[in-house]
Amino acid sequence: MKLTVLGASGGVGRQLVTHALADGHQVTAALRSPEKLTERHERLTVVRTDPLDAASVKPVVDGADAVLSGIGQAGRHDPLRPASTSARAVAEAMTATGVRRLVVVSAAPLNRTGAGQTFLSHRVFGPLLWAVLKDVYTDLERMESVLRDSRLDWTAVRPPRLLDKPGEGRYRHAVEAGPAGATITRADVARAMLDFLPDTRTYGHAVGISR
Repeated sequence: MKLTVLGASGGVGRQLVTHALADGHQVTAALRSPEKLTERHERLTVVRTDPLDAASVKPVVDGADAVLSGIGQAGRHDPLRPASTSARAVAEAMTATGVRRLVVVSAAPLNRTGAGQTFLSHRVFGPLLWAVLKDVYTDLERMESVLRDSRLDWTAVRPPRLLDKPGEGRYRHAVEAGPAGATITRADVARAMLDFLPDTRTYGHAVGISR
């Protein structure tokens, strides 16, 4: 497949590039600072792109079979609201170019119903995280709202606390529910995102994942 990865220099984005190349895909890595991505491969093209601007995104998604985004906030208070702003730009660019499949990273605390979560996760840790990271999660909620209003075949992957460890190559997942676990590696988030690409059961849904 021809894949475009947005936010390719971030923790999940780098893993998406690595896993996609290992799977044999043709990858376009789109990021503001191409020098931050040191990986080189004959099937990898690195392009300077502003993911918050639809005009900049349009050329890098045109002709792609699918788009994956690891974009999120760099800190607790990012006035650019990168998750939702990039979602609008990407949705506009993909609609204009006829590309339909999009998989993005979200977060487990956006599971407001508590379906598939433990009592502690839903009633204790979730509210605490919202209190500390309200701006981050509000931006992600706006992002998911943008996707729900689009006509794209989108999936929002909701992991819990992310770890910078080698991936295990396995994960649990539930559509519009979960996850039951408290952690997952960034490598396994990327693995899940790529695995979900052809899975029509995840289209138009948030999917909880965990170890």
